[in-house]
Amino acid sequence: MIYDTRACELGEGALWHPERRQLFWFDILGNKLHTIDRDGSQTFSFVEMVSAAGWVTRDHLLIAGERDLFLFEIESEEIETIAELEAGNPKTRSNDGRADRQGGFWIGTMGKRGGADTGMGAIYRWYRGELRKLFDGLTIPNSICFAPDGKTAYFSDTVTQRINRVALDPQGWPAEAPEPFIDLSGEGLFPDGATVDAAGNIWNAQWGAGRVACYSPSGQFLNAVRFDAPHTSCPAFGGADGRTLFVTTAQEGMDATALALAPLSGQTFYAPNVALGLPEPQVIL
Repeated sequence: MIYDTRACELGEGALWHPERRQLFWFDILGNKLHTIDRDGSQTFSFVEMVSAAGWVTRDHLLIAGERDLFLFEIESEEIETIAELEAGNPKTRSNDGRADRQGGFWIGTMGKRGGADTGMGAIYRWYRGELRKLFDGLTIPNSICFAPDGKTAYFSDTVTQRINRVALDPQGWPAEAPEPFIDLSGEGLFPDGATVDAAGNIWNAQWGAGRVACYSPSGQFLNAVRFDAPHTSCPAFGGADGRTLFVTTAQEGMDATALALAPLSGQTFYAPNVALGLPEPQVIL
């Protein structure tokens, strides 16, 4: 079902704010942040690409922009830079990101030409005043999410068609090298954004497949929820009972013929009573 009809060129970064009880999401290529509150639809426009966020307070988001991580005050729209993010490299931008269980924030970067910029991406973590590069040599970092106990992180490099996992120490830093976890290459699937439910299952949006697929904590495929847009990009659980699955989609790379076949592309969808999600953790600055 359609949650919002505003068509995004590249919808991403779905975030259910547990205190405001509203969904935020981005159109990366449109430089926009969308939401719906009690007064209706709202759009915030920025001078740079924006891609992902974590909540800091009821009224503040930590947003990953093209050049920095910045604090955004929702009501006043005031911005405060927290840390530069590859600010000296005009060829890259931020991409997928999510808060971890320890209050840190993970964010990926990638080349602005997408898959053509092989190995230009990286994943960083912001934690209590420190921005540290965790992994580099990636092309399109995605699928960043965390096990309920905070001991495992998941991420992908979409072009490899594989989701990886990595053990974390008590402070949320990687304790070991990442290892392959779910290989989607045999099915021709490309992992995009992901989230984890209360049972520890991974829900992965799969670019080009029009679905969000669910995998058990051991990596076994369980089921998939389909949506009327091929480029599903980022899921989030929320709603009044925490059981609604939201997902952003995109029009990027679709010509007129493709859009005619999938006219709802770029809109934001929801499916009720899918699974019990987990509240998004609060980012600790």
